[in-house]
Amino acid sequence: MGLAVARKLSGMGANMVIVARDQDKLARAIQDIQQCARDPETQRFHHISADLMIGSESVKVIDEVTAWNAGNPPDVVWCCAGSPHPALFVETPLSEFTSQMQSNYFTSLYTAHAVLGRWLNTTTTQRADTGTARKTKSPRPPARHIIFTASFLAFYSFAGYSPYSPCKAALRALSDNLSQEMNLYNAANPTEPAVKVHTVFPSGIHGPSFDIENRMKCDLTKVLESTDGGQPAEVVAAKSIRGLERGEELVTTEFLSYMVKRGMLGGSVRGGVLNALWDWLLVSLMGVIMIFVRDDMDRKTRAWGRKYGPSGYRGHNKQA
Repeated sequence: MGLAVARKLSGMGANMVIVARDQDKLARAIQDIQQCARDPETQRFHHISADLMIGSESVKVIDEVTAWNAGNPPDVVWCCAGSPHPALFVETPLSEFTSQMQSNYFTSLYTAHAVLGRWLNTTTTQRADTGTARKTKSPRPPARHIIFTASFLAFYSFAGYSPYSPCKAALRALSDNLSQEMNLYNAANPTEPAVKVHTVFPSGIHGPSFDIENRMKCDLTKVLESTDGGQPAEVVAAKSIRGLERGEELVTTEFLSYMVKRGMLGGSVRGGVLNALWDWLLVSLMGVIMIFVRDDMDRKTRAWGRKYGPSGYRGHNKQA
C-alpha cells in the first residue's frame, strides 16, 4: 500500500521521502516512484533506511527530512508500516504479541510523536499574555496532515486475528485522541498551519505481504473471511486519497468497511448533523445485520471445532 500511495502522490506532483529498512527495496521503489512523477524536472525524491520500531529512529527520520527540505518539516506524513500475524490466541507466542504491537502500533505512535513535536514546537510562543490565542487577520497556511493506516479489523475482528486486531484498534483510539488534542493546538496558534489527523481502514491488500498472510492463516480464519478477497493496492491508495481530499478523518476503502464503521464511530468526528442522521439510519440497519453476521460466524466456528478439533486447521495438527 505504501508504494501505491507514493506512486499516486508522485503523479499528483508531490515531493516524496519514503522510509523502510531494506536499502535495496528503497532504491528500487524510489525509481518506480520517480517514473510516476507529474513534473519530473521539478519534483524531488529521497529515501531513508530506518527501523521505525525504535523511537529514536523516527526522530532522526523527521530531522533528516527537514534538513533535506531546506529546513521545512514535511507537510504530510503517512504511516504505513506493519504487517499482520494471523494466528489463534493460545497458539501465538507471547513474544509475537509484543512484536505485533511494535510493528503495527508503535511505529505509527513514534512517528506521530516525532513529527507532531516538530510541527507544534512553536505553540508556547503563540499565546497572548492572557493565555488566549492571539487574534490575527493573517490567512492561515495550508494544513498539515498525519495519516495512520489501520484495518477493517479495528471495527470488527474474528477468530485468528487476536495478535493483530488489538494493534489496529489501539491505532484508531490514538487517532481519535489526537484529533481532539489538535483542536487545542490549532486554536491556540491561529497563524500556524492547522494539524489534521486521519486514519485509513483497508481490508486485505493484494501483494507479497497479503500472500504471506494467507499462507499463515489457519483454515478456520480463511473460511470466516471468505467474502473478503482483498483489493489491489492501487485501488486502496486511490480510494484513500479521495477520502482524504473530502476531509474525512476515518477513511474506508470498500463497502463492507464503510457500513461496519457506522456502528463503531462512538465519539469520532462524523462530519455534521446530516451525516450523524445518516449514520443513525445505517447503524439501525447494521445493528440487525450484525446479529446474523455474528451468529453465522459463531455457528461456523462451533461446527469447525466439533469436526476438526481446536487447532483451526482441517485436521488436528497445524499445517507445516
